[in-house]
Amino acid sequence: MLARSRLWLGVVAVGWTAGALALSPPAGAQDEEEKPYSITDGKVDQATYNGWRRYHASCHTCHGPDGLGSSYAPNLVDSLKTISYDEFAEVVINGRQNVNTGQQSVMPAFGEVMDVATYLDDIYAYLEARADGALGRGRPQKQ
Repeated sequence: MLARSRLWLGVVAVGWTAGALALSPPAGAQDEEEKPYSITDGKVDQATYNGWRRYHASCHTCHGPDGLGSSYAPNLVDSLKTISYDEFAEVVINGRQNVNTGQQSVMPAFGEVMDVATYLDDIYAYLEARADGALGRGRPQKQ
């Protein structure tokens, strides 16, 4: 009986592995980075649109309309070309202070601001679409 149980577990394990392999993406597809946004016929998905709304409610005062920066806060469209999501989230949630002899810049922490922290993925999707050049300036159209 024990041998039959082991055989059955082996068959189940092989079947599960084969099924998992059949569902995995084709070779090379994993190399393509999945974008956090979706734009079809010039219209953005709901999350990206929501990111635009949240950005303009909480971020544009310092970072300017459309993420293009201001005299005292950096251009986020350019910044997102060089930083990862994790780096972006770290700065938004915990804030950052850069002080040098030429200038001082302070990004306040937004970790306890629910309109920002809860929708961080959406804000990132909007800014990433802008950084990739997939989304122009102004209010995006929803799908």
